[in-house]
Amino acid sequence: MEGKIAIVGDGDSIMVFKAAGVATFPAADEKQARDALRKAAQEYEIIFVTEELARALGDFLKRFDEEPYPVVLPIPGSRGSTGYGDELLKRAMERALGVDILFQK
Repeated sequence: MEGKIAIVGDGDSIMVFKAAGVATFPAADEKQARDALRKAAQEYEIIFVTEELARALGDFLKRFDEEPYPVVLPIPGSRGSTGYGDELLKRAMERALGVDILFQK
């Protein structure tokens, strides 16, 4: 599992990652994304998930916070950022540090 990276998302969003040699798991909806994450979590340490799917899988993704691996990170999809990744990062920092040091909004 060492250093292995994967991405879960819609076909357009993951195409460039596939070209770069990252394992891709296409998912068009929440159910497909959940199944793809379960499969990817068995083999990969870092899993990127497009923001649209990450938002839909919010509660499901919380289970990954309890273990060191895999690290699941939301990233913008092909349509751009929805702000969800920033929102999660802000919450995690506030939980860990007790203060917002990056966004300060």
